Amino acid sequence: MAKIKLMAHLVAGYPTEELSLVAARALISGGADILEIQLPFSDPSADGPAIQTACTTVLERGYRTADGLRFISTLHREFPQTSIAVMSYASLVYTPGIAAFCKKASEAGVTGMIVPDLPFDQDEGLTEACTKNGMLNIPVAAPSMSAERLGKLAHAGFPYIYAALRVGITGTDTTIGKDTLDFLSKVSEGGSRIYGGFGISNGTQARAIAGSVEAIVAGSVFVRIITEHKSSKEELALAVEAKARELTGQAL
Repeated sequence: MAKIKLMAHLVAGYPTEELSLVAARALISGGADILEIQLPFSDPSADGPAIQTACTTVLERGYRTADGLRFISTLHREFPQTSIAVMSYASLVYTPGIAAFCKKASEAGVTGMIVPDLPFDQDEGLTEACTKNGMLNIPVAAPSMSAERLGKLAHAGFPYIYAALRVGITGTDTTIGKDTLDFLSKVSEGGSRIYGGFGISNGTQARAIAGSVEAIVAGSVFVRIITEHKSSKEELALAVEAKARELTGQAL
């Protein structure tokens, strides 16, 4: 079976800087093609309990956006061939100035930006700033979008679109059915390549959508594993790598 491409989500600095690096290394060992690094945020709108708790834990240490970018820079130096996307909310990007933020992100090794609460057609200059700094803005498509708006996004010329496989928050299992595959087909009809995620936690789900996406996206499942095994670096690394291998279809 061909390897399934994986975009793996991590919360920067969770549960500690050291263990976050251990998890990132395990993801790459397990076959992750892209790391989606979330900058911890105090009021996330789309994240389920696992990621919310992780963000709170990191923020309670006084973790700042600059710390998250340093973490990304460390990963980029160690794994220069691995693509890194930043996932953030608009206020963290907008507050320092979108142009200034994108410049710093690019210098840290970021290749893509995912900002769910900046709409693709009212992005405050995010796409322009990304382009100027050699990055891609990856807008988010959701099943709750009207057919007209979804069509507009699909044909807007973005190289990549992140498709949220269902409405609501991350972290609960998503049932992959005909509606899901039809949605993915609509998102890709303009030629954009699709990253599909929200509630992907096992190999069966990954295989069900693999033929419809450029890469599957998994996040909460890894955060839960990290939380469960945070008392042991070795167990954490083994469990994270095993799950990545399951999702990519390369289980040992």
